[in-house]
Amino acid sequence: MNLISKNSRSLALLIDPEKYSEKEYLNKQGAIEDRFDLILVGGSSDEHNEIDQCIQSIKNHFDLAVYIFPGSHDQISQHADGILYLSLISGDNPKYLIGEHRKSARKVKSIGIDVISTGYVLIDGQHLSSVERVSETKPLAQEDAEKIIDTAIAGELLGMQMIYLEAGSGAKRPVHQEIIKKVSNQLDIPLIVGGGIRSTSEIKTAFENGANMVVIGTFIEENVENVNQLNL
Repeated sequence: MNLISKNSRSLALLIDPEKYSEKEYLNKQGAIEDRFDLILVGGSSDEHNEIDQCIQSIKNHFDLAVYIFPGSHDQISQHADGILYLSLISGDNPKYLIGEHRKSARKVKSIGIDVISTGYVLIDGQHLSSVERVSETKPLAQEDAEKIIDTAIAGELLGMQMIYLEAGSGAKRPVHQEIIKKVSNQLDIPLIVGGGIRSTSEIKTAFENGANMVVIGTFIEENVENVNQLNL
């Protein structure tokens, strides 16, 4: 499946299985389907059954593609359309560079879902994110744009199909527009941006500066009614 391209713009909703309420999300089904192009499912939990049940529920009710956004090797489900196979290239912890992949590779290959290798670049959002805490890696400073750019280029040259600039869930400071622009200008592969984005204007700014996909998570997680505030 051609999820996104360098010339496309997509808005993704990130759902944490631990915080998913079928009733609440179904209540806003129409608004979610109108505003979002796909759904990402994943979080800090390593419970396989939890992500399985969440994805099945979403697939049963929503007419949107569902991709796994894995927090660990256990977050794999045959019910998903695909998976962003994330490698935390901004850090030096081998567990999240290749270790988790080693544990899940056979299963991912056997179930035959769409696999998109994704270079995951954690950027300081002025908030201790779950990614930083769990992976025990430090985010890259937004003031060090050159290091962020070099990391993204390295990911592309290593064969990654997409680069994800992530300020972390609950970020107080989204990835700055100049960083998005500079990274996008250096890449020939699609760019995803997420973390701390909470408004239509911030989504538009990310797209205008070169993001091909913008991910919204915490803003909707806090209150599903917030989906009504997004008008693109």
